[in-house]
Amino acid sequence: MNYKEVNSVLFVCMGNICRSPSAEAVFTQKSKDLGLSFKIDSAGTVGAHAKEKPDHRAQKVGGERGYSFKGLKARKVKVKDFEEFDLILAMDNHNVQELQKVAPEHLQHKISLFLAFANNYDEIEVPDPYYGGVNGFRYVLDLVEDASDGLLAQLK
Repeated sequence: MNYKEVNSVLFVCMGNICRSPSAEAVFTQKSKDLGLSFKIDSAGTVGAHAKEKPDHRAQKVGGERGYSFKGLKARKVKVKDFEEFDLILAMDNHNVQELQKVAPEHLQHKISLFLAFANNYDEIEVPDPYYGGVNGFRYVLDLVEDASDGLLAQLK
């Protein structure tokens, strides 16, 4: 994929209340800081939390680092997302598999693991912090920041 041609990015986790909205908030701010403009959104592979705000712990930890979650609400991935977004970044392999079930075959090349862009961590999946404490959310943010920096280096 020619990353210089990417104009839009969709971040995906399961419920779209922890990891993917954190990625959206971080990537949005880091893009702005670099003077770059992308269409950025997040979604979940399930719709159980549709229209809910991001988890309060994600908002707290992200807010401590200067990221805004204002206006973010959970939604489920739609088939048209595969047409509208150039890059669809999943938080873990399970979400990759779920996305592959929904994506039209000719658009599956857009799906990738988000941490493929991380430079400072060996993890390949962003762990789901939902059932843990606030430190899990901090670690997710560490991973998301690193992968966002790596992705932006590719897109510049």
